Amino acid sequence: MIRIRGHVGELPVDLNIEMDDHDWAQLARQMPAAQAETAPVQPADKPTADPHWHEAQRLLRAAQSMDGPQLLAELQALAGSAQMGKRLLVRLRHCAQVKVDSGADAPVYRWID
Repeated sequence: MIRIRGHVGELPVDLNIEMDDHDWAQLARQMPAAQAETAPVQPADKPTADPHWHEAQRLLRAAQSMDGPQLLAELQALAGSAQMGKRLLVRLRHCAQVKVDSGADAPVYRWID
């Protein structure tokens, strides 16, 4: 699922796009091969130079489950800025040990072993 949030002019946008394996494969076929080769993707759970990454993982692992806004607030406090907190949240979303479920009002991040 892809979630797009933001604004178009003054109108708020909160859009969820669900794609199955067939949809992703069709999209991949439409992308030029050269473009896919020039932008290798590094898995989010690989070690990096970010000093807060392991602490962010440890935070969610200890809580086991946390809603998105609460987790973002914790990550912002951990990293010291809103921008770095958002980056950590995105990395957690793509981490192999994290499952993101749709909650009633916000996504719920769950640590899976």
